[in-house]
Amino acid sequence: MIEVENLTKVYKDVPAVDHVSFKVEKGEILGFLGPNGAGKTTTMRMLTGYLPATSGSARIGGFDVSDQSMEVRKRIGYLPEVPPLYTDMTVESYLDFVARIKRVAPSDRADRVQKSMEMAHLTDRSKELIHRLSRGYRQRVGIAQALVHDPDVLILDEPTAGLDPKQIIEVRQLIKGLAGTHTILLSTHILPEVSMTCDRVLIINRGKLVAEDTPENLTTQIRGGDRVRVLVHGEEPALRQALAGVEGIRELTITPLREPGRLTAVIEAMAGQDLRGEISARIVGQGLGLYELRSERMSLEEIFLQLTTEEQHEDAARREA
Repeated sequence: MIEVENLTKVYKDVPAVDHVSFKVEKGEILGFLGPNGAGKTTTMRMLTGYLPATSGSARIGGFDVSDQSMEVRKRIGYLPEVPPLYTDMTVESYLDFVARIKRVAPSDRADRVQKSMEMAHLTDRSKELIHRLSRGYRQRVGIAQALVHDPDVLILDEPTAGLDPKQIIEVRQLIKGLAGTHTILLSTHILPEVSMTCDRVLIINRGKLVAEDTPENLTTQIRGGDRVRVLVHGEEPALRQALAGVEGIRELTITPLREPGRLTAVIEAMAGQDLRGEISARIVGQGLGLYELRSERMSLEEIFLQLTTEEQHEDAARREA
């Protein structure tokens, strides 16, 4: 549904987006994750036709964003980071106005306005002036205006920015409910947003894509195996001795707890290694008390920090060379 190939935007000599390529399948929710200034908004503006690309191409629904801009705009709903609202209008009149701009057929207009309000849970606020609404409800109006012409693709730029925790949950549920019937590209710098909402994630840093996969698969790509956490009763030297004979340990961190004799250890396994059985046998065989052993994956935050930090170090090394 969305095809992007070597999309680039350069301001003077500085690339804001640097040869970005990706695809989004029909009905998929794709998370576009990166820190502020990474190039997310610039990419979305190019996809929606608000900003011309310096080079590269993008197609939405089979239409070229540059050469067939009007056809593309018929097929996308766009929510910028700041919703484009006329706050002196009521919710219903504003959505009717947007439907007219987007050339919804007169015979379908009232139905589309009503359906967009239902999908955004705004029906009970239809006659209310937008400036009287809370930030969360204004964000819903922004999503409703993106939906009013029933587009195939939704492009949402930081849809939960500035919302309180309750409002964030409501907007996330709304977006999840649109999956399947709409293809969604969702940008955010909030890490839980992606893992709780999206099917797949792109991580962008300094204008370049540094990773692309599901949150689960990114863990395997980066470190290759599970991380094992154990809670043990005993002395640290004895625990280190027990684990020293386990082949396949990539990294070991032992932390004493406040309770005397209690230790927690985090063991990073090499790619393709499941060390849980041998770890438990070695600990028990050393005469230590094994109170807990569990396998866990890297968090999306850890993955993100590792990827972006590694790229910064590589860029610094290239400049020094």
